[in-house]
Amino acid sequence: MSYFYPIRLRASLHETIWGGRRLERDQWKALPADESLIGESWETEVSNIAQNGLYEGKTLGEIVAETGSAFLGRDAVAIFGNRFPLLAKFIDANAQLSVQVHPNDSYAAQYEGGKLGKTEFWYILSAEPGATIVHGFTAPTTSAEVKKSIEENTLENLMHSEAVQAGDVVYVPAGTVHAIGSGILLYELQEYSDITYRMYDYGRLTASGQPRELHIERSLEVSHYTQSAQIKMHPVQVASTEAYDDRCLIASDYFLTREITLKAGAYRDRTDGSCIILTSLGAEASVAYGEDQELSITLSRGQTMVLPAELGAYSIAGEGALLFSYVPAKTDLIRQQWQAANPKSAL
Repeated sequence: MSYFYPIRLRASLHETIWGGRRLERDQWKALPADESLIGESWETEVSNIAQNGLYEGKTLGEIVAETGSAFLGRDAVAIFGNRFPLLAKFIDANAQLSVQVHPNDSYAAQYEGGKLGKTEFWYILSAEPGATIVHGFTAPTTSAEVKKSIEENTLENLMHSEAVQAGDVVYVPAGTVHAIGSGILLYELQEYSDITYRMYDYGRLTASGQPRELHIERSLEVSHYTQSAQIKMHPVQVASTEAYDDRCLIASDYFLTREITLKAGAYRDRTDGSCIILTSLGAEASVAYGEDQELSITLSRGQTMVLPAELGAYSIAGEGALLFSYVPAKTDLIRQQWQAANPKSAL
């Protein structure tokens, strides 16, 4: 018999050539003492270990295999099947990332062994003055023109560069040519997929003097050769009470993320069609659950927990901001409100 309760996960840290130490400096994560450059903290990787309760010591993947759709929820299973649907990350771009593009679900299913494609969004947590991202092209272009620019190491002349600052919400649908610039710390939520096609790396060489591998043909096949109709999204206010403020940052077919800022009292709800990913952006919170809300688990800055779909009633009390993400139903009213306020988001 499965037992459902909020599961706090131990994040997995990933070293990258463009990473840094900001996750520790800004008090999000404790990093290894060896001064390694950490570019990403994966919050809901399926190999991450549960830190509390009956499933303590088991991986998220093992828990999903044991509990199935009751843990995931019908809306998540309808889109993603019996696998954990979404991967949340903190990303520290200490240096410019390569230009990348991700395939959509149908392309990935056909050419990547049945895997998911990747649509994602970024919530900018901090950005140095002048920090920019790449998002789409400055003008409509063609596959042939892009390929020629890659070969000549001049692709940056075609790409659109957008200045960003803390609080910006950026949607990156599959097929969007994109890159995170240096000096940016962000939270990313994406379809649970590892497919990234590296299109361009500015002619840079590795420490061994070799260029990093590019995936030019695949990236050219899946890219949209257009200007982005909307880069920064417009969050929608969901509620504002004495206890909390609630606004929707993003609402796509794959995920919906709200930012809940706790003030006094508690946010109360119950789980329904999807498991929920909670990540603290500074909130010191307690998540209560159980028949009489008699049980509770704490959540602190930089930590992430998952609420199973069949958890039922719960409440969140404390102070500060947290992100609240799930797979929405097509009839989700918050999703409909957000899409009405962002009609160009998927164009």
